[in-house]
Amino acid sequence: MKILYVPLSALVLAALAACGGSDDPAPIPSDPGPGPSAAQSCSDLNGRMIAKAEIGKPTSGAVVQSATLVKADAEGNANGEYCAVRGIVMPVDPAAPNLEFQVNLPTAWNKRALQLGGGAFNGSLVTGLGKYPLQPADSKAPLAQGYATLGSDGGHKSSAGFDASFALNAESLMNFGQLSIKKTHDVAMALIKARYGAAPERFYFIGASQGGHEALDAAARYPGDYDGVVSNYPAYNVTMLHLGSLNAGRAMYGNGGANWMSAAKVKLLTDAVYAACDPLDGVKDGVISNVAGCDAAFGIAGVRATLRCAGGGDTGDTCLSDAQIAGVETIASPYRPGVEIAGMTQFERWPILEGALFNVSSYGTVPQPANPLSGKEALLYSVGAATTKYIITRDVNFDPMTLDPKTYETRIKEVGAIMDVSDVDLAPFIEKGGKLIMIHGTADDFITPHNSIVYWNKLVADKGRSAVDGFARFYVVPGLGHGFGPFNATYDALGALTGWVERGTAPGVLTAIDANPGAARTRPMCRFPGWPKYKGAGPAGDAASFACVTE
Repeated sequence: MKILYVPLSALVLAALAACGGSDDPAPIPSDPGPGPSAAQSCSDLNGRMIAKAEIGKPTSGAVVQSATLVKADAEGNANGEYCAVRGIVMPVDPAAPNLEFQVNLPTAWNKRALQLGGGAFNGSLVTGLGKYPLQPADSKAPLAQGYATLGSDGGHKSSAGFDASFALNAESLMNFGQLSIKKTHDVAMALIKARYGAAPERFYFIGASQGGHEALDAAARYPGDYDGVVSNYPAYNVTMLHLGSLNAGRAMYGNGGANWMSAAKVKLLTDAVYAACDPLDGVKDGVISNVAGCDAAFGIAGVRATLRCAGGGDTGDTCLSDAQIAGVETIASPYRPGVEIAGMTQFERWPILEGALFNVSSYGTVPQPANPLSGKEALLYSVGAATTKYIITRDVNFDPMTLDPKTYETRIKEVGAIMDVSDVDLAPFIEKGGKLIMIHGTADDFITPHNSIVYWNKLVADKGRSAVDGFARFYVVPGLGHGFGPFNATYDALGALTGWVERGTAPGVLTAIDANPGAARTRPMCRFPGWPKYKGAGPAGDAASFACVTE
């Protein structure tokens, strides 16, 4: 799902829409061979109609609106020569919006395709021209490596990252929830076959946040279409996630605003967490790696012992009142909505006492929310409010502060069946030989890492460790937030995935590169439940100075 609370900035939205490793070299693009010129082959796609029978979900067909050959020496083009194809998939319901897609067809094709996911509520075109989420800065974009790349707008246009008004149309909601990736895939397949005369030998998917959800949808719902997927900090259970977000937001606004904390108070809290927990991994470097140790060493008891205002009242920015501590405790505790949603009855705690800075999923700048939202509200509340109004109640005037999920149980279950993939079996993907890489950062304050841990633990419980080890890898990365954070991890996801799918090289410990300006440091990405502990010697900025441990 596209986030400092300052109002949602273009920087934040871009980070969320984006969202990698292995030292295996990228596949070498093949010689396109004899046939029509690249310019002619590209031009031939312009205006092409794709029949609805070629698309595996209900549509009224698709049409290519433009097909433009971009020369290798074109200004600003680092992707080599390619044909940029844009078009629309038309809905069945005339009142529903079109789905816009882009497919990029390199002249020097490596016989592979990579689909890229969206972010937030989607609503803007994923062009496939840039890097995939969390890709290292010094590596070439997939298109430049010879991949046919593709993306879409998720089936609608939005005016902002969490504009949910599209969801009032049932077909548009289904596109967002699970259908847009299939429709985009099938259109791309038709265009790839038309351009090259053959289907891709391998088809991959990489996404983050909502795109991470889409990656899991690709594996679970459409296993025949994909050979491997990468799911970064996935919003795989959108309905439950957004109810958990609303619960956290209402905790921030609880007791008539007495729970609310200013940015200074939030920093006071997170600074205290880092003071207690940063050294627990053997080195003080602004990253909390030993999360379990942090919970034991500090936690809500540590907040009360070190930060409580004398008498429990709010006496300023140097302490927290009893009401504010109560709000923090709610945020740092599991939430049970009283409704089972796609097999889930509980949403896990947010890492506000484990290293998340909550300057992204902040408390906002006002102590009480407006209805309609003013744009100054806490981010988690804003997201939960959008889903409450436009998807659950379908009442744009509804006050989200008053929502009782049990009152809307029937609708919430319907929505969970549309948007959540938490109960969709991966068995067909496993049987097909598909591979999955999933990661989440410990400092993610927009989708808690404990949400992904629940998904992983259920997968292991259902399939068994041996079966899961044969097709999936999960990494929990200390310091990584929602595409940024104290350790802004990037890694070679595509290299790790293709190495596993195509050469049978299962990923082990990967290497994360901190993309923060001037950071110049690396860390091992440990397979869950491992975490990187400093060995006691060597440069703290070098991954080789850390060992993966479990306690």
